[in-house]
Amino acid sequence: MFPRAKIAVYIDGCFWHSCPQHATHPKSNAEWWAEKLARNAARDRQADADLAAAGWRVVRIWEHEQASAAADTIEAALRDALPG
Repeated sequence: MFPRAKIAVYIDGCFWHSCPQHATHPKSNAEWWAEKLARNAARDRQADADLAAAGWRVVRIWEHEQASAAADTIEAALRDALPG
């Protein structure tokens, strides 16, 4: 988190947060897992909405993204948010 810039950064795991590229769906106890992963995604969207309503910008990075690309994304958000 970057409180001064009001930027919250999340690194989301592909399995736990249902990455559109890498999400997997367990076959064992499939219904329970489907509900669990859907709740995780819904909680993520709610957190985004709550933070946005409080004036924060949310940056979400997938675990599979290159660290340098993730750093560039965060740096750009900070550059946009902070004066000078």
